[in-house]
Amino acid sequence: MQQQPQQFASDNYAGVCPEACEAMDEANHGHEPAYGGDSWTSRASDAFRNLFDTSCEVFLVFNGTAANSLALASLCQSYHSVICSETAHVETDECGAPEFFSNGSKLLIAPSPNGKLTPEAIRTVALKRTDIHYPKPRVVTITQPTETGELYQLEEIRAISDICRELGLKLHMDGARFANACASLGCTPAEITWKSGVDVLCFGGTKNGMAIGEAVIFFDTRLAEDFDYRCKQAGQLASKMRFLAAPWVRMLESGAWLRYAAHANTCATEFARKVRDLPLVELMFKVEANAVFLKLPSDVAEGLRARGWMFYTFIGGGARFMFAWDAEPERMNALVGDLHDLCLAPATWRT
Repeated sequence: MQQQPQQFASDNYAGVCPEACEAMDEANHGHEPAYGGDSWTSRASDAFRNLFDTSCEVFLVFNGTAANSLALASLCQSYHSVICSETAHVETDECGAPEFFSNGSKLLIAPSPNGKLTPEAIRTVALKRTDIHYPKPRVVTITQPTETGELYQLEEIRAISDICRELGLKLHMDGARFANACASLGCTPAEITWKSGVDVLCFGGTKNGMAIGEAVIFFDTRLAEDFDYRCKQAGQLASKMRFLAAPWVRMLESGAWLRYAAHANTCATEFARKVRDLPLVELMFKVEANAVFLKLPSDVAEGLRARGWMFYTFIGGGARFMFAWDAEPERMNALVGDLHDLCLAPATWRT
């Protein structure tokens, strides 16, 4: 089969990194107990505890929708609500799964032009109504990095945690690209999670170079009670769990999770630098991780597609370009070249 050229529409387009492949191959020798009773799952849990420097509870699931939805469901009763950004993945891209798995917990949307919640917005939504006829706020969920590719700084997470504690709310972090956030901020995973007041983290592996698998990490271990039953009921308890666990072991123990994220971030930053001064091109959001959003004229966007480039336009109508663990600088430069051609073409081309 002919290999397809690299695209930057999504970091989900990328293949599996060598470390994850090698670990799965190694786990494929011999027999191991099923349903998480294997040595690889134990090693993965210990690797997470070492990474975060705390005795957290760790659960492995197949994908991010399951991770977020089951984590939020574990924090809520059906009469509770979850405060989130208007562009949060749980609101826009999970087909109602958080509500489904919680038996009806309502998502309460806070205005957030750049995808980031603020303490003020949380307070406004949480205190909008306090009567028994309204779903009671129970959880705040933040995405790190956000859907627009921006980062919550440490002080912002701590400020959100403070308002959560004041209002009696739990704090959940959707970390589908958590590795990219760590690489960009240059701080430890502990510093931007439990040390800043995060109760539960969903740590993404798929976008970090793995074939499949996300980790749900409870820093407040009391909240993890019966979560294994929730996973089983939702079809998220892998019988051959070692094949979800082994890639995590190798990624975490080797440091590949952070190296690959740093590479992806660097490519995004370099791409933004090379196109930001082009006529007709406008950066829509700050480039702080591995995402670049560009506002382009429709004819330039069509011209890129005509040249074979794929990208999404689902947030603010801009073109989103994502850089994965294996982003090729040469291919990125080819995209830059086509943007140069289209944006600097004679005006008659665009009439």
